[in-house]
Amino acid sequence: MTAEEVATEIARKELRSYKQLPQVWFEIQTKFRDEQRSGAGLLRLREFMMMDSHSFDVDTAGLDRSYRRHHDAYCRIFNRCGLRYGVVEAHPGERGGSAAHQFVVLTSAAEDLIARCQACGYAANLETARSNIGPTEDLSPEEDGEPLLVHTPGVKTIMDLATFLNVSPKNLMKTVAYVAQEKASQSTASGQTPVIAFIRGDQQLNEAKLSAAIGGRPLRPMEPEEILEVFGAPAGFLGPMGLNIAATDAGAFGSGVIVLVDRALEGRTNLICGANREDYHVRNITPGKSFQPTTYADLRAVGAGEECQRCGHRLQLENAFPIGKILKHGTRCSEATGVQVLGREGKELVPRMGTYTLRMERLLAAAVEQNHDEDGFWLCSEIAPFGVIVTPISVRDEVAMATAIRLGDELEAAGLDVILDDRDERPGVKFKDADLVGIPYRVTVGKKVTEGTIEVVDRSTRETRDARITAIGEYMRELLRPGRSG
Repeated sequence: MTAEEVATEIARKELRSYKQLPQVWFEIQTKFRDEQRSGAGLLRLREFMMMDSHSFDVDTAGLDRSYRRHHDAYCRIFNRCGLRYGVVEAHPGERGGSAAHQFVVLTSAAEDLIARCQACGYAANLETARSNIGPTEDLSPEEDGEPLLVHTPGVKTIMDLATFLNVSPKNLMKTVAYVAQEKASQSTASGQTPVIAFIRGDQQLNEAKLSAAIGGRPLRPMEPEEILEVFGAPAGFLGPMGLNIAATDAGAFGSGVIVLVDRALEGRTNLICGANREDYHVRNITPGKSFQPTTYADLRAVGAGEECQRCGHRLQLENAFPIGKILKHGTRCSEATGVQVLGREGKELVPRMGTYTLRMERLLAAAVEQNHDEDGFWLCSEIAPFGVIVTPISVRDEVAMATAIRLGDELEAAGLDVILDDRDERPGVKFKDADLVGIPYRVTVGKKVTEGTIEVVDRSTRETRDARITAIGEYMRELLRPGRSG
């Protein structure tokens, strides 16, 4: 069961009236993901800590308020953790929803990608990102303009076909074949529907967008024997001709093969695709005329350098990994579980639900990834084990040691988290260990103590400054002010 299913099941038993709303429930628990491999250190693990929060509201306006409050709360959390993060548009997931945003940290160590426009600020993960690819000149019709069979022996790939026919891949229509499974019967042979996607020959399919276009149903690639059964031809020569194409009515799909055509092909003419016959392709294919697709949808993956749909500037692809997500379900989850409450007018209504997740251990992993050097890493005072480490150069120097103890006590009295390194070790060993632990500031008590001065070292910049012992409390409070360090 998902967290949403558990929450709505509890809500079905506990919520009776609009007077009980709004409510926000949250939990923190260990979760597991069936990752093929764990990688990137702490960034992608099979076991991790997750906070799930769920909001229930009477109406859409209430859900909007809960959504904004979670957004702002997450921003405060990430700011206090000293993270450099962004908020991007995200895919709602299998359960769908009216809006979703993801909080991401940009780092080259991440495996995920986001599309971002530096000009207008548009940003989205690749599961939902959109772009403009510009107009493409169509081919002239061959002969009478009707579908024309072309012998293409052994030509199976897009690039080989473009070379063989001396055309651009932009004038070809790529066929990608999947099987959609019912969510409740993913491991059975029943409830499976062929789903065929057509995209421009030089583009790549985005599976998340394809799944979203058919209501979030899970997909798997079609097996060779299934391809032969549906198309009557092997892979490499597949197209829409002769398929029993399903129709759609009010978002519901009829019987037959679901055929989706990418919006970049809408209005295109005289395309070339497979003929559903081995060693043959067909010219003069026009979607909507040569065949009637089930529907058009945004199916392609966004590429670097494509135009931003908002402002026309070029999009960049950047490595990022998510640290949190907020999602508006609306009534979908509540309706699925039968959650209803009595409204103000005495009629039953379905509460609006939102889900908000936070990958807790990733906050530390993100901070380490963003703030490190060859000697270790540094953290902001909000998440560092200590804000200050007081390090006497020598514990055998009675004056230095007594001053270090007194400084530690004063800093603690000033409300700071302090640790005293009173080990009988060489200064270099102490400095190195402090660097490795990530403590943002080191107060070094050395030879200048007789002059009433100590050294304060900023771990992030390596900058060393002298400070008066008598004013050390106020001095360190200013340095450790939230948002100042880390």
